[in-house]
Amino acid sequence: MPDVNLVIVPIATVVAFVLGAVYYTVFGNRLVLAGGTAAASPWSLPVEILRCLALAGVVAGLAGAVGADTVPSGLALGLVLWIGFPVVLWVGAIVHANTPWRVAAIHAGDWLGKLLVVGAVVGGWS
Repeated sequence: MPDVNLVIVPIATVVAFVLGAVYYTVFGNRLVLAGGTAAASPWSLPVEILRCLALAGVVAGLAGAVGADTVPSGLALGLVLWIGFPVVLWVGAIVHANTPWRVAAIHAGDWLGKLLVVGAVVGGWS
């Protein structure tokens, strides 16, 4: 595994967290109307920060491994990861767990934004 830039991971974490907060501020009401939930528990904030940290760390490690060292290559990595993981998981949730497609689409948009921005930050920093 390549060296992970320990400076960029926290920066990408904060960027992803802020993007998610803005995203759900805009789309939170639509999420509730689509059948999702917007209820926050005391664990929501620390769990989301840890999720963003894990995301940034994994993307940074993968970017180093595949040589994604520019903004465009970081964006491409983010897009490929989005198609390969969140999209596949949400399609499964729609088909097998009866998750409303609108709920899945709203969450998929959040993950697309996060993966693109983290990929761009990590790629651009290299």
